[in-house]
Amino acid sequence: MPLTLALVHHPVVNKRGETVVSSITNFDIHDIARSCRTYGLDRYFLVTPTEPQQWLARRIVRHWLEGWGAEYNSNRGEALQLIEVLATLDDVRRRCIELWGRPPRFAGTSARAQGGVLALEELRAMLEQPEEVTCLVFGTGWGLHPDLLRGLDFLLEPILGAGDYNHLSVRAAVAIYLDRLRGHVSKTP
Repeated sequence: MPLTLALVHHPVVNKRGETVVSSITNFDIHDIARSCRTYGLDRYFLVTPTEPQQWLARRIVRHWLEGWGAEYNSNRGEALQLIEVLATLDDVRRRCIELWGRPPRFAGTSARAQGGVLALEELRAMLEQPEEVTCLVFGTGWGLHPDLLRGLDFLLEPILGAGDYNHLSVRAAVAIYLDRLRGHVSKTP
């Protein structure tokens, strides 16, 4: 049951709803890789079509896998080994086929409540199917573009807080989703 994650930088929307390419951030690379490693994901795909951002992401990863960065903090390198930088979700699909012989089911996320969403408990049960590959898709900026969301296999229920403010960082959202999907379920009352 391979489980992967794609952090998409295009197509995403900005706060005005315009289609943009968002920037790669150092925090997203490190923190999400650490969450992916903690919860046993098989790959973390950074998805951006721009070559300068691909170069930057690969350079950051390489720093922690080779030389001084690897010597300074080997735990970080262990997490960053999960990262592959790709241009599109179609590239993610092709890479999953190369690795596991089948395309992934894409399960997207959105902070905006929408109808027809898959409950996390349902996806958690689906992850037990050993023959399936699943890719959790997260958007940067102000979220995944609506056309991309419509093309996914599933849309997961949003994370809802205590009030009406709902604008988590993608790093926090990833950690919460991964904990709910792969975290230890306590048996204590």
